[in-house]
Amino acid sequence: MTKKISEKMTEKMADHECFLKRIPNEYAPRRAVIESSKDMTSTEKLFRLRFEDGSLLGHTPGQFIQVGVTGVGEAPISICSSPTEGNFFELCIRDIGNVTHALHTHKPGDVVFVRGPFMRGFPVETLKKKDLIIIGGGLGIVPLRSLVNYIKDRRDEFKRVIYLYGTKTTGTILFQDEIEEAGRKCGFECLMTVDRAVKSWSGNTGVITTLISHIKIPIDECNTVVVGPPVMYRFVLKEMLSYGMKKENIYVSLERHMKCGIGKCGHCQIGNLYTCKDGPVFNYTEIENYKGAI
Repeated sequence: MTKKISEKMTEKMADHECFLKRIPNEYAPRRAVIESSKDMTSTEKLFRLRFEDGSLLGHTPGQFIQVGVTGVGEAPISICSSPTEGNFFELCIRDIGNVTHALHTHKPGDVVFVRGPFMRGFPVETLKKKDLIIIGGGLGIVPLRSLVNYIKDRRDEFKRVIYLYGTKTTGTILFQDEIEEAGRKCGFECLMTVDRAVKSWSGNTGVITTLISHIKIPIDECNTVVVGPPVMYRFVLKEMLSYGMKKENIYVSLERHMKCGIGKCGHCQIGNLYTCKDGPVFNYTEIENYKGAI
């Protein structure tokens, strides 16, 4: 009798272990250690992290993760490093809410909890087949940095790359040295602009659409990736379409809509789409008719 009970308990334990192995990663946070942090602007910090168990993040450019702080909560954060760069990953975080403020107080050696990466990033295989125009505004450069660094590390797999970046002021420019390096070393055609310039600024002044007229390639034969604040999409896409850009060649990231990251809270719902589960990167044709998408 005792032997039978023991056998049943062993079977149940085995079944339970199998069940635990089937729990998707989206529900199971991993412990990540902050290796370093660097002030980028008055409101943004760049963090480099590694998982305690030595595992890889396993992301593709354009994906995001949920970062949790014990006793505070969690928030969706764009991954700004390329999967080609090693077993670390980087996050550029703006101090804008409870979780992000708590993260800004963290120091190297502190532990946070990470779920993800989640869902659809940039279609890198498709982007290899045509000239590419990358357009970033403000904090939109963060997920774009993951793609840009991926292209830099695999430059021979991509064609011509034009990189347009705009911010409000010179004080809010992110990764300027990396953008300039992409131009010098990797042949990117980089143009930057600020809405309001200071005397020392020698670049373009004006909104980011003022850079589009500088593009000297057949736009209708290019792919375009656009990431930025909501107001930027409307004007950039209108401008690109007026130059002959095909809708099916435009990709946008809608990460700003997300909250839980797994399609449970409904916060990021757009029509019958969930940004976190169906995106965050969308082809323009998928969302052009959804009110509030862009």
